[in-house]
Amino acid sequence: MTAPRSARIALLPGDGIGPEVVAAGRDTLEAVARAFGHEFTFVEAGIGGAAIDATGQPLPPDTLALCRSADAVLLGAVGGPRWTGAVRPEQGLLGLRRGLGVFANIRPVVVWPESSGSSPIKADRLAGVDLVVVRELTGGIYFGEKTLTGAAGAERATDLCVYTTDEIARVTRVAAAFAQARRGRLTSVDKANVLETSRLWRRVVTEVVRSEFPHVALDHLLVDTCAMDLVRWPAAFDVILTENMFGDILTDEAAMLAGSIGLLPSASLGEGAGIRPVRGLYEPIHGSAPDIAGKGVANPVGTILSAAMLLRYSLGLDEEAAVVERAARAAVAEGVVTPDLAANGAAARTGDVTRRIVASIVDRLTCPTPVSMLHP
Repeated sequence: MTAPRSARIALLPGDGIGPEVVAAGRDTLEAVARAFGHEFTFVEAGIGGAAIDATGQPLPPDTLALCRSADAVLLGAVGGPRWTGAVRPEQGLLGLRRGLGVFANIRPVVVWPESSGSSPIKADRLAGVDLVVVRELTGGIYFGEKTLTGAAGAERATDLCVYTTDEIARVTRVAAAFAQARRGRLTSVDKANVLETSRLWRRVVTEVVRSEFPHVALDHLLVDTCAMDLVRWPAAFDVILTENMFGDILTDEAAMLAGSIGLLPSASLGEGAGIRPVRGLYEPIHGSAPDIAGKGVANPVGTILSAAMLLRYSLGLDEEAAVVERAARAAVAEGVVTPDLAANGAAARTGDVTRRIVASIVDRLTCPTPVSMLHP
């Protein structure tokens, strides 16, 4: 049993189903606090479209200040068709990542046998899938200079993709640390046959791994080949390292291995990640799903597993994180799942899934065998 811990956690519900899944994450963290004797304080703030409606800004200064003062941040989702002007919800998320200095996005993909039947991939391809994607988060084309010129009907748009040696090196160190603590294999993904940024990426990754992580086996894949191999031989991957846009796309593809994008968590971390507890931003990888918002059918598991990552990487509470992971898997194994995973229409509601997971946390001895650990 770990010593009691106090922590201040910022909650950013955001838009669409964000408030519903963040509520599930909070319930989970409160259950952990009760079960282990910790004291967690929660403070809520606006981001994204909800913040635009309230303040005219997708990332109000008070929200950023709160997140900088917190030990960790749990985020729901941002965006939706309501906000189509020059000020967009996604600007708040990009600004938050930069404002917190979180440059490495950690997205674990573990295929549980209990949910593999929901995957469109053949079962024989899913056995043993346990990988982590480390995505660079604050550089590349998403953050590059953007222009739109010309008259209507003859416009010209540009999005500049920029990377520096330091940006590539620091995220490589995070990915290599994960690989070193797992199975020792790192796959760097780029488009070096076409893009100058990718040629720099490949060279810097090679130099950092060779000089600082000599026991990590490094290979390079072009992004189109990686996309194919994620479907063809997903179990061959250990840790995948890639730049911002490629990582965004590949992790949505990888979500289908697990059976639903609603199952996948993420952690956005900065300097010291994987070495010591650091402040991080935690969120499920799914979007705001406005079409199901308020219907009580959103899958809370991705957010609950993000809360487990929060416990591990920001608070240093490995045992508690493992209990949450086991509880989430237990709910799926018992068939207490939302419609995205339900077979034959036997679906539970968001609150039902959350309550089942919370019950397993409170009575920790009922949890099944631990899932594979995802952390260094």
